[in-house]
Amino acid sequence: MTTYNIELQAGILRIKFGEPAQNDQIVKDAAARLEEMAQSGELAGGQLLKINGPVSIPVAFVLAHKLAHIYSAIGFYDPKLAKYVICITHNPTYKLGDLID
Repeated sequence: MTTYNIELQAGILRIKFGEPAQNDQIVKDAAARLEEMAQSGELAGGQLLKINGPVSIPVAFVLAHKLAHIYSAIGFYDPKLAKYVICITHNPTYKLGDLID
């Protein structure tokens, strides 16, 4: 088992904490999992990636750094809004702060 779980399901990156650990280990595990997914072709990149699940700030930086290079726009789910908030974009279709389903 790992300290951070990342799975791509129906076009949504599902994330969650695994075994208890400190952020120094969690960021290493998250980065390793993203690299594994990229190498296998599971994270092939594209126009939009939606992310849903709990995240610490250090892990959010790892996700942003790794994924912003392969996806044109990234939306993170906000449960208070019940929508994805576009938080990274290089795509004119999506503006920062756009809310999408």
